[in-house]
Amino acid sequence: MNSLNSILVEGNLVKDPNTKTLPSGNQVCDFTVATNRYYKNGEEGFEKEVSYFDVEAWARLGTACAQNLKKGKGVRVVGRLKQDRWLDPEGKQRAKVKIVAEHIEFKTAKPGEKGEESPGSPAQEAEEVEDPGRAVVF
Repeated sequence: MNSLNSILVEGNLVKDPNTKTLPSGNQVCDFTVATNRYYKNGEEGFEKEVSYFDVEAWARLGTACAQNLKKGKGVRVVGRLKQDRWLDPEGKQRAKVKIVAEHIEFKTAKPGEKGEESPGSPAQEAEEVEDPGRAVVF
């Protein structure tokens, strides 16, 4: 029986995505999403906490990410957590947890906001069909 392994992260890309085509022909797109959390710090006001999440998207989803994402673009990722383990050159065990995307929504700017999509772009066309402010991909 599988255990529950699900995550939803919404934020902005910290750099342009990196796409690779494997010898098998599969395509994978890697990118990092930054999320912000604001919390009250006693009487001093609010503090900002930033977290960074590495994401990988495979096959058609990876291709769509490579075509539509760039640094600063907003994104909502639904997926599962995956832990990679390896030995470093000194023989020490290393591990890293990342998100394997299963569903991605490309966030689009509302008219007049910074980062507004040009009319006729794929994200703009999807925005007209979906809720304002987001374009659903898969």
